[in-house]
Order: sequence, then C-alpha cells, then structure tokens
Amino acid sequence: MTSDELDRSLRQLRLGGMADTLSLRSQQARAENLGPIDFISLLVHDELQRRGDRLIARRIKAAGFRDDKTLDTFDWKFNAIDRALIFELATGRFIEQHEDVLLLGNAGVGKSHIAQAIGMAAIHSGFRVLYREAHVLFEDMLLAGATGERSAAIATYSEIPLLIIDDLGMRKLPASAAEDLLEIVMRRYERAATILTSNRPIEDWPKLFGDTPAVAAFLDRLMHHSHLAEIRGKSYRLHQHSLTARGRKATASA
Repeated sequence: MTSDELDRSLRQLRLGGMADTLSLRSQQARAENLGPIDFISLLVHDELQRRGDRLIARRIKAAGFRDDKTLDTFDWKFNAIDRALIFELATGRFIEQHEDVLLLGNAGVGKSHIAQAIGMAAIHSGFRVLYREAHVLFEDMLLAGATGERSAAIATYSEIPLLIIDDLGMRKLPASAAEDLLEIVMRRYERAATILTSNRPIEDWPKLFGDTPAVAAFLDRLMHHSHLAEIRGKSYRLHQHSLTARGRKATASA
C-alpha cells in the first residue's frame, strides 16, 4: 500500500488525526529509529488529540457563550474579588458535587467574564455547559409555552451538567419568570450545577420577581448548596471606555 493509499484508507476509517500526521510521524520514526509499537502509539496519540480538540470545539459552540473569556484575561487588580474561590470553582469540583454559584455585583464589574471563564474551564475538564442570558432564557420559555414545547425546553435547561444564567435583573422580567426559574432550579437541585449572575442583591429578588411564593422556593434551593461571590468596585467597561477616550484625545492633540 502506497502512502497515498494509506492516507485515503485512514480517512475512510475516519482517522483523520492519523492521516494528517502520517508523513511527519514516518519521518520521525526513521530519524529516531522507532519500533512499530512506538510509531503506532504516536499516531494513536495524534488521533486522540484531534478528537479531543474537536469535541471541545463542539461543546464551546453548543454552550452559546456571549464572549470568549478565560481567567487568564481577567484583570484581578481592578476590583476586589475572592480569587481563591474563583480558581477553586474553575476546577469543576462544584459541578461534580451538584452545587450552585451566585455571582453578585454592580453592572460591569466582571461577573459575566468570570461566569463564562468558569464555563470554559468546565468544558476543558469534560463537562457540557449551556450559557444563557437571563432575558433570553425567559424569552425561550415564553415561546416554548406558546408553541407547546415547554416540557422540551425545561428538559434542555434541566439536564445540562452546568447551566449559566447571566445578568439576572438587567431587564424587566416576564410574569412567568419566577415559576419558570423555580421549575428549572427544582429539577436541577442536587442533580446538576448552576451559575447565576445578578447586579441585584439577594434581598431585592422578591421585588424583582414580583414577590411570589416561587421566589422563596427557588432561593431556598439555590442557597442550600451554593458558593457566593460578590465583586465590589467600579465598572471595568466604563474604565476601559475612559482609557480609550483619553487615548484618542491624546492622539488628536499630538
């Protein structure tokens, strides 16, 4: 079998990772006088690496993140935050233990960045993640109710190992929000992990949701096995905007 024929055969067997590095690994085997087992081991490693990378890419796309954020790009010096807690959450142990996370703080302090970065770390650790801005989740639930697909929507939000609900309180909530969130939280309770970010303190949530009995119920479950992280400080986005404006002004006056 020629090299071209082997390449075609590997791709036909859906071993594209091996096919992509076959020529390089063949040269390496000759140069290092590798035996057949070592040579095959290198090709198998390449195939597993390719499949792992593609799985991660698919899960990142399926998560629906708003931004491409990691902890490496977070400005830890700008605002006060429990850094040790955030890095502990990034290990994914809270997902294995089916615990929840509440990230609270003023708009722009970095809650969404942290939440998405933890979600990204979770994907690299092997977990499936779903990210939704709160208003999008509640709009999905309204549409699902109107089209007779509410049960399917609840199942989607209930079964994912890590659900991130971002920016709760940034927009006016529909009347059904408390009941929808209660059902999702109850189904996930001690079965899956949830990250919820909000610019509103916990004591404001009854007012936010309309002070219904459902609010006390889902708060009780959220707070039972939860990690609370509060980010105190100024808006990072406004800070960046101010720096950009100063830079433009300095350039214009130069």
